[in-house]
Amino acid sequence: MALWLFWTSFVCLVAYHIFFMLFVWSYWKTIFTLPMNPSKEFHLSYSDKESLEREPRGESQQEVLRRAAKDLPIYTRTMSGAIRYCDRCHLVKPDRCHHCSVCDKVNNCVGFSNYKFFLLFLAYSLLYCLFIAATDLQYFIKFWTNGLPDTQAKFHIMFLFFAAAMFSVSLSSLFGYHCWLVSKNKSTLEVFRAPIFRHRTDKNGFSLGFSKNLRQVFGDEKKYWLLPVFSSLGDGCSFPTCLVNQDPEQASTPGGLNATSKSENHLFPAKPLRDSQSHLLTDAPSWPETAAKADKGKVGKELTYAAIIGVV
Repeated sequence: MALWLFWTSFVCLVAYHIFFMLFVWSYWKTIFTLPMNPSKEFHLSYSDKESLEREPRGESQQEVLRRAAKDLPIYTRTMSGAIRYCDRCHLVKPDRCHHCSVCDKVNNCVGFSNYKFFLLFLAYSLLYCLFIAATDLQYFIKFWTNGLPDTQAKFHIMFLFFAAAMFSVSLSSLFGYHCWLVSKNKSTLEVFRAPIFRHRTDKNGFSLGFSKNLRQVFGDEKKYWLLPVFSSLGDGCSFPTCLVNQDPEQASTPGGLNATSKSENHLFPAKPLRDSQSHLLTDAPSWPETAAKADKGKVGKELTYAAIIGVV
């Protein structure tokens, strides 16, 4: 009996510290990972800036922006069908890119560069709370059946159980919601306002199917999925899409990629795709990991992929 109690206590102690370590590690990565910034290719050239300033607002400015964006990997438009342009940073907005909003729970903007860390933080904090509630349950029951010594410590046990149980309920709902977002490849902004493409609004325009959506966040190498290390696919500035209509203003797809090849029962537009995007669309056996080190110049510093802006 004593040996069984020893090993039970040992296993619980090890499990507690594993959950605690992963919880703290993922939280640390979430709050101290800097948001992604648009790369230099999205910045207007000096001549384009001058042309934009000279032209009156309207179709003339849009013509300048269309010329500047014709070779950029962008799909989305404004509600009026115009090229998305940031007047503050003077650059063409990449798809799914917005000025960041700080998440109150982690005191940081959660986006492409730390969204995986945020998901793991929710998962490990939920497991941590569930573990505490489960191991405290027997003492919580003894509290109500007068099976504990009459000391102040029993009130600590009651408080610990209630706190762990309540946090478990709230975390499970938030974690479940973000798991659904990952499965659909949506940001919270896109749930409330579907992305607008050139030809139409498509709420599932960025969804590539459950498996590819999951790999886009967690990466190809499953050994890194449960660790708070960056393994997301892509660069945070361009994203593969499932669109039926082609955009005639975009340059043809390089490398002989068939623009009408089907994947997930959708047609993909002829667009300049990067290695990671081409991998998603063609199911190539290997995907070279794209470093998430976008240009961090002062211009466009606050723009970031809005994975969960304004919700958590």
